Amino acid sequence: MPRLGLGTWPMNDAQAERAVATAIEAGYRLVDTAEAYGNELGVGRGIKASGIAREDLFVTTKFDRHWHGRDLVPQGYQASLDRLGLDYADLLLIHWPNPGLDRYVAAYEGLVDLLQDGRLKAIGTSNFKPAHLDRVIAETGVVPDVNQIQLSPAVTRDEARAYHQAHGIVTESWSPLGGQGADVLGQPVIAAIAEEIGRSPAQVILRWNVELGLVAIPKSSNPDRMRENLAVFDFALTPEQVAAISALDQGESAAVDSDAFGH
Repeated sequence: MPRLGLGTWPMNDAQAERAVATAIEAGYRLVDTAEAYGNELGVGRGIKASGIAREDLFVTTKFDRHWHGRDLVPQGYQASLDRLGLDYADLLLIHWPNPGLDRYVAAYEGLVDLLQDGRLKAIGTSNFKPAHLDRVIAETGVVPDVNQIQLSPAVTRDEARAYHQAHGIVTESWSPLGGQGADVLGQPVIAAIAEEIGRSPAQVILRWNVELGLVAIPKSSNPDRMRENLAVFDFALTPEQVAAISALDQGESAAVDSDAFGH
């Protein structure tokens, strides 16, 4: 799994088609989408337009709660593949646990079936808390490969990251640059480090993700910004710089509560 990829929320099909083709041309090999984004068709078209061999790409998608059932997950997966125009996804995630529905374990059982049948290379979850992960692991005996969670210098998710590390789960950051309403890029600490090392604030934050061992999926439709975001593997941050960025954490309350929200 590449360490950095292209996020596609909230692009529509036309925007996603252009962005994905441009990103792949720029060197991206990880593309992230979801049923809920409403752009799987465009993502698939962008992949096709890129001309890159399918096996050289890592494609992730996610399904919503109406597929939360062991026998429903294969149907949801096939519906995504049909929209994407692909024979397989590299990683399929449960988008939200929706604990009020109380069917995320059954959904995960469906993922395990697809993995064991060879229809998926990797399976995982999105927005799952350690308590949700405890339950799926206890009831299925299978540890997710990935948990994709909201994570940026404003919400560092220390507890979740520690849990993932202890269980061998890859932590993937959505909205790694802070997202709407969180002015992470404008933080003086970030600006000072960026000026000191001659990099952009976005590059500093994405390198912080790399230093912490995370996979990040920043969203951009701007070709120059795409290339800039990808150029974070030829420099490093000091431990002091990493700690200064992490100190911007606003705590768990700054993250979307997946016990209360989901689709």
